[in-house]
Amino acid sequence: MNKYLVIGNPIEHSLSPLIHNYWIKKNNINAIYDKKKLNNNDLKDLIVKIRERNISGVNVTVPFKKDVIPYLDRLTLDAETTQSVNTIQLTGDGKIVGHNTDIGGFKNAIKDTKYDPSGKRVLILGSGGVAPSIIFALYKMKVSSITLTNRTKIKAEYLQNFYNSDTIEKNGWNKIKVVDWGEVPEFDMIINATSVGLNKNDNLEQDFSKIGKNKFFYDVIYNPKETNFLKKGKDLGNKTENGKKMFIFQAAEAFKIWHDIQPKINEEVRKLLD
Repeated sequence: MNKYLVIGNPIEHSLSPLIHNYWIKKNNINAIYDKKKLNNNDLKDLIVKIRERNISGVNVTVPFKKDVIPYLDRLTLDAETTQSVNTIQLTGDGKIVGHNTDIGGFKNAIKDTKYDPSGKRVLILGSGGVAPSIIFALYKMKVSSITLTNRTKIKAEYLQNFYNSDTIEKNGWNKIKVVDWGEVPEFDMIINATSVGLNKNDNLEQDFSKIGKNKFFYDVIYNPKETNFLKKGKDLGNKTENGKKMFIFQAAEAFKIWHDIQPKINEEVRKLLD
């Protein structure tokens, strides 16, 4: 029986085993998918287990999406561009490859909401985890501008410098801006890319009282399904969406990479995560 894992720290909130084991059963695959809390010093041993074929594939969540890269044999173009890996594959020739399915997951999720981000001003809260993937996806979706803010400003500035490169200029993308934490510039769409909200009492401590209505509040968190960030957005008369659809779409891409089967995304799958 093949074994698959999602790794992270924290990891208790992850519903990845629920959806992957559902698809594994539906497609009669001899495998099991589990979750495991790791520390940085456990990553090397994890890769050894993959190389020895004791583990067939791994999903990677916060805080290891960048940290795992030095242990891999190669990266796909999306993973290389964002320096972010959320899916690890052991190929037939024994190579360990890092993929990024967060980019496609986010793009497909936003498309599914019927919201068109092209020409929109986007404010992103947080600079770690999935933020690099979301930035890359937003550029592909032709937003007009991206502003970053992070409690530790230097982390936002690192991401700003990472993307404000010849690649961005060559593609005609606007420069990324950085503002102090707590500063709320004008935006059309705001994305919580932090882990603040995983606990029900978490608050981002941002003042949205002057932003007006008809904005789009998006949270990458899907469990709980309504964070305080989304509640605040809704109370102020804005469109809100949690990360469930992104989670499903990125999981489907990972499943296809490992099993060469495109899993069905239907109402049963969506209700599975409620």
